[in-house]
Amino acid sequence: MGRYVLRRLIISVPTLLGISAVIFFVLALAPGDPLAQFANNPEVPVEVRERVRASLGLDQPPAVRYVHWLGQVAQGDLGFSFASRSSVTDLILQRLPNTLAVIGMAYLIGIIVAIPLGTLIAVKRYSLIDHFVTSIAFVGFSVPSFFTGLLLILIFAVNLRWLPFIYDSTVVVADLPSLGKQLRQSIMPITVLAFFYAATLTRYVRAEVLENLPQDYVRTARAKGLRERAAVVRHVLRNSLIPVITLVALGLPHVFTGAVITESIFSVPGIGQLLILSIVNSDTPVVMAVTFIFAVLVVVFNLVADALYAVADPRIRYS
Repeated sequence: MGRYVLRRLIISVPTLLGISAVIFFVLALAPGDPLAQFANNPEVPVEVRERVRASLGLDQPPAVRYVHWLGQVAQGDLGFSFASRSSVTDLILQRLPNTLAVIGMAYLIGIIVAIPLGTLIAVKRYSLIDHFVTSIAFVGFSVPSFFTGLLLILIFAVNLRWLPFIYDSTVVVADLPSLGKQLRQSIMPITVLAFFYAATLTRYVRAEVLENLPQDYVRTARAKGLRERAAVVRHVLRNSLIPVITLVALGLPHVFTGAVITESIFSVPGIGQLLILSIVNSDTPVVMAVTFIFAVLVVVFNLVADALYAVADPRIRYS
């Protein structure tokens, strides 16, 4: 396993370099000028514009800027934001707790709901509960999350006025009232994302459990007198989770980078909203940092998924 992990890590280096190069040069070719506020202001002298551009390194060719960016990243420096003139690392760390609190909780709830529910409807195949849950799941992953979010805002925030539709990041949980306020403002964004995650994962779990239920090893376990629940949990579910692990692991990077649309709808000041604002403002250092972090997380969690395969199925060996 150790040699396999080391080999994968070595392979991931050129992969990440290639991804970073593509992202960097695509952003360099994208329309928009991070100094548009200066360019559109006739009161700013030309020499001042050029001086600012030189201070940001925008007067250099894209290839030179890319090499400079790589050197910064190698030292743990993600650069400075063109818009706020603050450290990109600080901007991300400021918004990461909000993203983890909402998207992370939604993803955790989705997993906790989907795995037992998908197993149940597979065991109760073609029953009333199977048809009901399957129909809800189809709605969950086919309806866009922005539509679900707007629908919840219309019902619970506008008409019933039970919940706030604007996320207040200044709330500090220090007592029961502040905790209640934090929970109330988190209900709708967490519900939207958890519904989507659970609906998608439930269908995968159901399909995998159905594929493993008629296998010979399950019939053998039943013939030996093993209870149905024990046979499903110990044997069927464990083997069914192998492909599900990939889906869960590849979804984890979204927990750290945020749900762009949902954060924008509910004004959650997370990394997803930061990415949208940075794109609008042509703040390429922030866009580059967030997208590159996402690429790194995808590579890392792919490796984690491979390691978890061996845990779920001892027959899997890496060399």
